[in-house]
Amino acid sequence: MKPSVGIREVARHAGVSNATVSNVLNRPGVVAPATRQRVLAAIEELGFVRNESARQLRAGSSRVIAYVVLDAANPFFTDVARGVEDAAREAGLALFLCNSASDDGREREYLELLHEQRVEGILITPVDAERLTDRGTPVVLVDRESNGTYCSVAVDDVLGGELAVTHLIENGHRRIAMIGGPLSIQQVRDRREGAVRALANAGLPADALTFLETRGLQVAEGRGAGERLVGLPASRRPTAAFCANDLLALGLLQSMTQQGLKVPGDLAVVGYDDIEFAAAAAVPLTSVRQPREQLGRTAATLLLAENEPDHEHRHVKFQPELVVRASSAVKR
Repeated sequence: MKPSVGIREVARHAGVSNATVSNVLNRPGVVAPATRQRVLAAIEELGFVRNESARQLRAGSSRVIAYVVLDAANPFFTDVARGVEDAAREAGLALFLCNSASDDGREREYLELLHEQRVEGILITPVDAERLTDRGTPVVLVDRESNGTYCSVAVDDVLGGELAVTHLIENGHRRIAMIGGPLSIQQVRDRREGAVRALANAGLPADALTFLETRGLQVAEGRGAGERLVGLPASRRPTAAFCANDLLALGLLQSMTQQGLKVPGDLAVVGYDDIEFAAAAAVPLTSVRQPREQLGRTAATLLLAENEPDHEHRHVKFQPELVVRASSAVKR
């Protein structure tokens, strides 16, 4: 195996000191152009690759930021990560993507590793924001509001739930299901709060909303909720459903098809997030749109500002938007 080439070998090959090679790598402006070119030529000829890990150890930080996502299988987080990556690349930083899979133990393991690696900062959609501890590394919460300890970027999920259910009420529905869970997830609780608020604003009783809690926010859970919904007595079976995210809504659509029911004729459906697959579904899905890439870009911008003098934590909240498609279009 070819031995690795270090600064000493480059210096010897270029006929300069080790310090000169270090300056070319870190402060090229202080080196005379002719000398700089001679060192660069030696680096190219010898195939030198700088030891970034050693540099990070000396500097106490890296040129890397990390994003710990709640569920890498959800396209919502992929889109948010794309916004983070764009901002990171513009700043000359690399991005590590870590998937907690909604597991607080796995989340803690990743956070410990990232602190050890001295990353520049951490973006996180946490399993439980209250359990986060300050380890000195800048942290920004994504798609989650902060109690003031960290910067945060979020969407008004209470308003989002209200928009979804208000739309269904305006289309004549008086028995509505909300599908989502578990309720330990703050976004699910907020969207449910918005749904209840929409009922109150319309003068409808709280029991007009049937809450079907799921174990997660995946397609399979949506299919299972569809079976439970159809199994309810006809006298109190909802005529519309608001799902806490689009994956649940897509699973619900599949379940309705498998059971020979029509959307929106037998059941109107509204999702949340407006992922790319929402518009491409067999019945295009009405959904509450979140500015996914803008969430990521804004969060990364806040993180990069953490080390500025007189930094103060900021909390940015975006407004959701209802996008109406065929899954909820028929009035009763």
